[in-house]
Amino acid sequence: MSDIYESAANSLGLFSSPCLTKVELRLTCKGISDRDALSKPDPCVVLNMQSHGQWMEVDRTETIRSCVNPTYSKVFTLDFYFEEVQRLRFELFDINSSHNGLKEADFLGSVECTLGQIISQRKLSKALLRPGGTVGKAIITITAEELTGNDDYIELSFSARKLDDKDFFSKSDPFLEIYRVNDDATMQLVYRTETVMNNLNPVWKTFKVSLNSLCSGDHDRKLQCTVWDWDSNGKHDYIGEFEASFKEMKGAIDGRQVQWPCINPKYRVKKKNYRNSGIVILNQCKVIKMHSFLDYIMGGCQIQFTVAIDFTASNGDPRNSCSLHYIHPYQPNEYLKALVAVGEICQDYDSDKMFPAFGFGARIPPDFQVSHDFAVNFNEDNPECAGIQGVVEAYQACLPKLQLYGPTNIAPIIQKVAKTASQEVHTKEAMGVSPGFCFLSCLSFVVTPTVNIPFHSFLLQYFILLILTDGVITDMADTREAIVQASHLPMSIIIVGVGNADFSDMQMLDGDDGILRSPKGEPVLRDIVQFVPFRSFKHASPAALAKSVLAEVPNQVVDYYNSKGIKPKVPSEYQSSRPFGP
Repeated sequence: MSDIYESAANSLGLFSSPCLTKVELRLTCKGISDRDALSKPDPCVVLNMQSHGQWMEVDRTETIRSCVNPTYSKVFTLDFYFEEVQRLRFELFDINSSHNGLKEADFLGSVECTLGQIISQRKLSKALLRPGGTVGKAIITITAEELTGNDDYIELSFSARKLDDKDFFSKSDPFLEIYRVNDDATMQLVYRTETVMNNLNPVWKTFKVSLNSLCSGDHDRKLQCTVWDWDSNGKHDYIGEFEASFKEMKGAIDGRQVQWPCINPKYRVKKKNYRNSGIVILNQCKVIKMHSFLDYIMGGCQIQFTVAIDFTASNGDPRNSCSLHYIHPYQPNEYLKALVAVGEICQDYDSDKMFPAFGFGARIPPDFQVSHDFAVNFNEDNPECAGIQGVVEAYQACLPKLQLYGPTNIAPIIQKVAKTASQEVHTKEAMGVSPGFCFLSCLSFVVTPTVNIPFHSFLLQYFILLILTDGVITDMADTREAIVQASHLPMSIIIVGVGNADFSDMQMLDGDDGILRSPKGEPVLRDIVQFVPFRSFKHASPAALAKSVLAEVPNQVVDYYNSKGIKPKVPSEYQSSRPFGP
């Protein structure tokens, strides 16, 4: 085991508090009341988990239109710790049809329980508590299933041709549902495709499901597949069905198509010359090996940690004890607390322990022009500081030399770090390294023109930008654009709100109110932002803050590399590349 991994694992408590297992949670609801007399609800369930007294959103289901008894295809995957009480809250919302966010949604009720309760019962049903605490008629059922240890995902691409037309004035609006048939003959929804409007020859979007969800690892397990014609009133018309198995689906792995006739049993009995209600085609089946965060860390993945600090005038004069930048001889301010809490975790994953530190919103010497991406050490050619302690010292040394000003613009610093991450991608491509591999490491080595660089000397780099700010940002449009572009790169952004400002508008940046989009409407490729107000952890330990803001980073790292088909190196390869390092 590498020294970097062992140090990081200890600091994160990976050895002292091991994850017992991973579990998948699936949800259904029954009896949701119609709040609108003219239409049925469009329900969505948001899963929250309690961490150090704070409720944090973990994930949310899809929104099902016009449905009072929804069965969700979204699967929640959670780590289960036997020695911890993991409190969960499931919140049910009626989503406004024109807005996917929660701000305009109607809150219908919630259920609280522990993950242990769900696992011990395997299927937990509870009545939702309505606003005001009264028990409602709606019932939520949560089913738990342990992951079997096979983390492979299956990527499937379905289409159909010549489906039956169920509509009088237009063509059918088909969608496909895939159910797994369990050992007790019950059926579990695995996936529901999107609806393709007005089309008898639909091509559905490619999707991924875990092998465990699809067939519990049993390649011969029966899968029940049903095609429906979507109706806006929620009473969808049945088109037909077929049975399949993953063993059959694997026939499409080598590029061949696998086809099934879509059969309506009633039509087959009633109609003499009935053949089918269309053909469903599997165009592609791909098995994707899913690697874990620790696979990448043990393979030498380097975390490139960058800090950006808010030096706008709203922080107050640093010489005043009321200022958020006031340097007390014995008590660190909130900026320092947040910096140290997060930085001490991240530094364990960086071999050279050199961290770029930038400031924004201040007038800087010598000409005292406002800058939004200046080096805290005033060395623009080398903004790196030696360790977290070096960042702290540079921060304290620069305060007397600055004029705090404004506005609070963070897009420039996001663009600066994104440019560095992008340069790594382009450098790798210029040197002919396969897109399915990795990025150049910042480990220093000397190469002459006649030397062939060993393939294993290329190590992964992932960039984390920590932004510490005391107020709501003033360049929201530019920031949204910068985040959307950065979502295509190996990069995560952590924003910690310092002080007592109203940070409600900041929540939109981390996807808590639907999918973040650029001003032009381009959606974020993946969720890379985590925002946390420091005041929520003012009286908690530094570890609590670090755990909260870094909780999403491992999944963000894994999601990026898995989506690019980039595999981690095995530890032996990583160790063999170490002589090239410092």
